Amino acid sequence: MNFNKTTPFKIDITNNQNYIIMKQCNKIYLRYSVCILALLLSVSSSGFVAGMNPHVIPQSSGLMLATFEVDATPPVGYQMAYNPVVKTWDMGLRAKGIILSGAGQPIVLVAIDWIGISNESQDEFKRALASAAGTIPQRVAVHCLHQHDAPRGDIQNDFVLAVLHRLEMAIVKSLEQPQPVTHIGLGTAKVDQVASNRRILGQDGKVRATRWTASPDPAIRAEPEGLIDPMLSEVSFWNGDKPVAVLSFYASHPQSYYETGIPNPDYPGIARFYRQLAVPDALHIHFTGAGGNVGAGKYNDGSHEMRGILAERVADGMKRAWENSKRIPVSASSVSWNIEPVALIPDSLKNSGARSSSFFQRYKEGKKIDIQCLSLDKARILFMPGELCIEYQIAAKAMRPDLFVAMAAYGDVGPGYIPTAKAFTEGGYEPSASRITPEAESVLMSAMKKLLKVKP
Repeated sequence: MNFNKTTPFKIDITNNQNYIIMKQCNKIYLRYSVCILALLLSVSSSGFVAGMNPHVIPQSSGLMLATFEVDATPPVGYQMAYNPVVKTWDMGLRAKGIILSGAGQPIVLVAIDWIGISNESQDEFKRALASAAGTIPQRVAVHCLHQHDAPRGDIQNDFVLAVLHRLEMAIVKSLEQPQPVTHIGLGTAKVDQVASNRRILGQDGKVRATRWTASPDPAIRAEPEGLIDPMLSEVSFWNGDKPVAVLSFYASHPQSYYETGIPNPDYPGIARFYRQLAVPDALHIHFTGAGGNVGAGKYNDGSHEMRGILAERVADGMKRAWENSKRIPVSASSVSWNIEPVALIPDSLKNSGARSSSFFQRYKEGKKIDIQCLSLDKARILFMPGELCIEYQIAAKAMRPDLFVAMAAYGDVGPGYIPTAKAFTEGGYEPSASRITPEAESVLMSAMKKLLKVKP
């Protein structure tokens, strides 16, 4: 996937007067939102909006949680990752998140129904959202679910900038009514007949076939499921007996079929919507785990009916994880946020062209990527970069079997695919499309061990 490509918003305006009006209104909106946000931030610095100022102590000494959500669906004519938007669907794209306050500076978690946000765009999203929440960029995690009928998050684009401003304003508004957090819920459930490994090895140990997320070939679908993590994890936040937010984590490419020209959240977004209907009091936020080399190919022939079937299977896993959840009391003293900055070495041959120059240039400038970890009592949530392969998620859980470990990938997607060192010797699509060297495995494994506090 080319996440660094700048795709200008082009459209034949001679045949679309509504678009001209919309774009003019959008620019007015941007100027208006910036002015309002600046005013609110100015007021906060004087102490009137304590939730937005990291130097002002909140009135509550306990944990508080605010939720926010905005529409992230591009308009007709917008150039998405693969196709321009030709029409909209019953369900659009969403950007959802939480702000957790009371344990040091606020922590902001965001999941967006886009294909990816990388490099300088990640920096700007974190900076802007941190400013709105009264925290620092290092305590903001911005992740995409990686649907393919969706935009790239290029901050130079007017639409992307508009969504960022919507998020800023939504955060400011949500901080007016935070809710106490008294308990967290931790649950897991196995998801059946969704995930399968994309890399099919031959007897020589080399990749002999790739099983894409949609596989019409019955022989490819008949191959073994391969290495996956079948477990869906859920972390819920409670105010007494009332659920406030539910975070779910599952590792698989989130495509049933794509290149339709219709922005849609695909089967994970539909599953999330089902659960929103079932538990309406809580905001449901989904994160894609380390599914770089995992997809639905064994169970998905690409027929359009499979989107709904896959959504039902994931929703069933979410439902059972919810029902299996055990609630435990939580306090500020049991919450922490830690980061481990890492440098992932670019492959100089693959990063010599303009396509990947931003990631390569940032490495040369000494800029690093933060691996982040949210600790909630006995739970640990790792926030990881790139199209991370499943071996990393399985390894993280094995490092601390005594803890509840969940993982979100597709943070800064500047590195592209992040396979294991062994995968580079096996060949196949993921190593060939990766922008980094095999040394990335040791760097990331070391960072995870530090964040999970693995004993030598």
